[in-house]
Amino acid sequence: MDPEDLNIPPMKDLTIDNITENTVVINSQGSDQRLTYVMERLVSHLHDFARETRLSTTEWMAALNFLVKVGQISTDVRHEFILLSDILGLSLLVDAIDHPKPPTSTEGSVLGPFHTHDPPVIDNGSSMSSDPEGEPCLVVCTILDQSGKPISDVKIDIWETDSTGHYDVQYSDLQSPDGRCVMKSDEKGVFWFKAIVPVPYPIPHDGPVGQLLKLLKRHPWRPAHMHFMFEKKGWDHLITALYMRNDPYETSDAVFGVKQSLIVDFTTADAETAKKYGVQEGTKLLKHDFVLVSEEETEKLRDENALKALKALGIKVKLIDHLPVPDLD
Repeated sequence: MDPEDLNIPPMKDLTIDNITENTVVINSQGSDQRLTYVMERLVSHLHDFARETRLSTTEWMAALNFLVKVGQISTDVRHEFILLSDILGLSLLVDAIDHPKPPTSTEGSVLGPFHTHDPPVIDNGSSMSSDPEGEPCLVVCTILDQSGKPISDVKIDIWETDSTGHYDVQYSDLQSPDGRCVMKSDEKGVFWFKAIVPVPYPIPHDGPVGQLLKLLKRHPWRPAHMHFMFEKKGWDHLITALYMRNDPYETSDAVFGVKQSLIVDFTTADAETAKKYGVQEGTKLLKHDFVLVSEEETEKLRDENALKALKALGIKVKLIDHLPVPDLD
């Protein structure tokens, strides 16, 4: 490629003081305004980080080697980069920015590294767990809009650990998915299933993320919870979880997923409920209403939040496809 055809500005005598502006300039030759803006912000913050911490070559090489190890240990069923994002609080931050929730709707939580794309599809009343050691529970839920109207035909992904705190994919001899399923809400917005009472468990900590937690004197534990993900055209994609009240790790979740509105109480099924749903009287019972938000309302709220937040930072932007780019007009 002939350098004369690229119209690249000259890069000479680069120093601590001018490397950032030069890098930004050379990264600004493309036609994608959003990519140009993201790279400008990324380079600026990375360079400021290096200057503010007086980052040493040894430290930077250790960081690069750490990231290599994160990639090396990752597999189709263990995504170490998601774990890293989770323990840095970045996963929750990105979800909160991209999927803002009105106060009357269900808040989001972290996806975690163990969601899969091959769970069995089950009908109302079926069991999602075959763990004989788990404490049985009945889960009865309704999906509503903000006015209280039921939303039918919503696809719901549900997953949880077994009674030892392990997801199915953590077993090398796994024969078929377990502790996870996909369901659809009925015409009344209802879905119900049988599962086991969630238990606390540690995120995988035998790899580089676990080593980092140890250096930071942080524990790897998550409070007992059950994951839910909701999808239907026209409605904002919701990834969330329900957390058991008074869990010992309720206030120190390793991945920052707990929110007060997502903490729930388990009761027990009385005789009438047990008969209706085909479980034993006294079975642990979780009842919950999930409230979804339309894609249109989420886009509007996300746009408002973006413009307000960046204005407060003194950054003049405009929105393209609901994402900010510099407003140079």
